[in-house]
Amino acid sequence: MLGKGAVAVSLRGKDKDSILCVVAVDEKGVWVCDGRKRRLENPKLKNPKHLKALDRALSEEQMRTDKQLRKALNFNPEA
Repeated sequence: MLGKGAVAVSLRGKDKDSILCVVAVDEKGVWVCDGRKRRLENPKLKNPKHLKALDRALSEEQMRTDKQLRKALNFNPEA
């Protein structure tokens, strides 16, 4: 289940294989950002079926600004 703050990998679309953070959830899908191409001011709506959740979640503090979001997402998920 993808909730606010969840970190996921995109499985489909132009952003395939990119690491994203869920910033909001609604009936249409989930809104994701990465702090670079997708900033917090302009999140992307994605179908949850097109995301693979990772064993990681971000706090509200880590999602406050694009810079903090980039820093928090800058990790190696395979390690």
